[in-house]
Amino acid sequence: MLRNAARGGVLYSRPVLVSLFAGAILVGALLGVFLAYGSELPQVSSLEDFEPNLVTQVLARDGSLIGEFSIERRVPVRFAEIPPVLRNAVIAVEDAEFWTHIGINPWRVPGAILANLRSGRRGQGFSTLTMQLSRLLFLTPEKTYERKLKEILLAFQIERSFTKEEIFTLYCNQIYFGHGNYGVEAASQFYFSKPVGELALTEAAMIAGIAQSPSRLSPIDNAKAVLARRNLVLSRMQEERYISAREAETARASDLGLNLHRPPPSIAPYFLEEVRKYLEREYGSQRIYQGGLQVHTTLDPAMQRAAARAVDDGLHALDRRARGFVRTTESALVDGVLPADLSLRDWGRKLAAGDVVKGVVVAVDRQAATVRVGPHEARLRLADVAWTGRAALGEVFKLGDVAPFRVLEWPADDGPGALKLALEQEPEVEGALLALDVKTGAVRAMVGGYDYGRSKFNRATQARRQAGSTFKPLVYAAAIEAKGFTPATTLLDAPLLYPARAGSPAWAPKNYDGTFWGPIPLRRALENSRNIPAIRTLEAIGVETGIAYARKLGLQGELPPYLPIAIGAGEASLSEMVAAFASFANQGLRMEPWFVTRITDRDGNVIEENHPRGTEALRADTAYIMASLLRGVVERGTATRARALERPIGGKTGTTDDFTDGWFVGFEPGLAAGVWVGFDDKRRSLGRGQDGARSALPIWIDFWKQATADRPIEDYPVPANILLVPVDAAGHLARPGTPGARLEPFVAGTEPGARRAVDAAE
Repeated sequence: MLRNAARGGVLYSRPVLVSLFAGAILVGALLGVFLAYGSELPQVSSLEDFEPNLVTQVLARDGSLIGEFSIERRVPVRFAEIPPVLRNAVIAVEDAEFWTHIGINPWRVPGAILANLRSGRRGQGFSTLTMQLSRLLFLTPEKTYERKLKEILLAFQIERSFTKEEIFTLYCNQIYFGHGNYGVEAASQFYFSKPVGELALTEAAMIAGIAQSPSRLSPIDNAKAVLARRNLVLSRMQEERYISAREAETARASDLGLNLHRPPPSIAPYFLEEVRKYLEREYGSQRIYQGGLQVHTTLDPAMQRAAARAVDDGLHALDRRARGFVRTTESALVDGVLPADLSLRDWGRKLAAGDVVKGVVVAVDRQAATVRVGPHEARLRLADVAWTGRAALGEVFKLGDVAPFRVLEWPADDGPGALKLALEQEPEVEGALLALDVKTGAVRAMVGGYDYGRSKFNRATQARRQAGSTFKPLVYAAAIEAKGFTPATTLLDAPLLYPARAGSPAWAPKNYDGTFWGPIPLRRALENSRNIPAIRTLEAIGVETGIAYARKLGLQGELPPYLPIAIGAGEASLSEMVAAFASFANQGLRMEPWFVTRITDRDGNVIEENHPRGTEALRADTAYIMASLLRGVVERGTATRARALERPIGGKTGTTDDFTDGWFVGFEPGLAAGVWVGFDDKRRSLGRGQDGARSALPIWIDFWKQATADRPIEDYPVPANILLVPVDAAGHLARPGTPGARLEPFVAGTEPGARRAVDAAE
């Protein structure tokens, strides 16, 4: 700089003049752009009401998380919750002058423009955090000068309207960090399984570095590039004097230290899908996936786990009986050899005894096979696969086979122990289980199939199958209530023949065992699931009456107006059947199955609250008699296996022609549950002899044993008009103390000897 003595002025050097000239041009240009685009820009004041997309959480009845719905996984944090180490890392690598600039960094603008002009492309940027935020919230990512100018103008407005802390917090909650995670809290939880407030220096540096290009800088897919970027962030932190040279050097020498948090599969995927469909119907997709709702449900996690385990175990056992051993076709071999980095997706989850996991056969000979699961290996002998019926391990496995195994023992993380496995095979047979609270209709557990990943079709709610003998109680309930039948009413178990009619052949129904027992009381007919008495009963009361009561009890599927529906020719869903049987234990009230108890919005405001809804399907006295009759099925009839539970269980087995469907629906005063098993192909048989007592009941018993372990035993309330009268095995009035006599419930006036007593033999 030179002073001009003659004129008393100052002569500026050429660079200074150029800079002043460029600055004047920039100011003029910005003023012109502001006038040109100002009216088109969004109002940054809307940020005061900005609501980012949030995850909708679905909670079980105990408050535990069972699932989430989201497009963007985001957990908002306040400025005070962002630790200084992460703030410093972000500032150092993204915008070192953030705390002092006015929205743009004017010293970086001329250099960036000149660099882009020289290169002929827009590769050099000068975006500040505020400019990035304006682009994220209001603009598109396309690289144009027009967008950049709008970005600058919006940055000025944002800086004028909000504090630096507010701007920084908005940025940290909005930025994308890859793999569906938005915001620093979600990123911290995903990559390091910890809240953002607990991040160490190296972890904070890695997260700050990812923001530049989340798709390219994925720690999972491109660890080498992420490590280089993290070390650059550490160097920038050193240059900005946030950390010392020694701290930077030590941190750069460490690895990424990832501890990925991959949420385990939901314990109730079919239930979760039912909730999702309900929410979508009531609130629409946008609010589900972006609204941050909190959905409280009726699901009982302990019962759900018991249901899932019972169905899983039962279907594996049933499939073995139905299909026998079927050798796996899945192999881990690559070009005939096992890869050095052998790994299966199944190995990423935490395992315990009882779980089923896929393993790889890494060695096999006639007498033994070695199976790898994760870092562990198990040795199997021929006795361990005896159920296959094969004489050598080589007939069961070959090298590289990938097959399911049940974990018998799992090595402790910090102690000794050997991995012990048992061979399983993925079942083709399907099944479903549904459990309801009798008094409210609340769904406590739901399993809609063997594997939600394999098939999302919910066999507990969507499938309609022939009900088999589980329909008989509905026929008898109609007869008791509408026609005055009693447990002692005599029914004739004798051959029937219905002659051919136009459009239908002759029909000669049979009992399951092919025999006929002659006159028997209604109780014995139901307990032993005799077909002929059920058909005669429906004929006596009228098919229309039977169907009308089935509708009152909640069956909505096709019920053709023909006598074969008495033995289950009509179709029903498992959900409908369980709700119908629950009414027997609930004094005739049929409660509508329901899932969602309460929904709150992102601010905690209750937007929906639900309560039980019921209708009177039967009189209380009819329901009590039916509960008594169905308890007899467990005590003396087709479901005696459940007697070992020593609880007041009522229920009914069901089997359809050619053993295509197996059912058991049972209840106590507080809980009802049903199991259905079969193939999705309705014509495919479970195998000769696989009736409901052998196919469905064992699954139900396994579930019930766990579900009721801590439940007190309740009594069925006795209606005031019920009389308990001693009868003998034939249903005739007996003296107290008569051998074989028992107290039978009757509606007052229908007991043996009363004028209103009904005998079907008339």
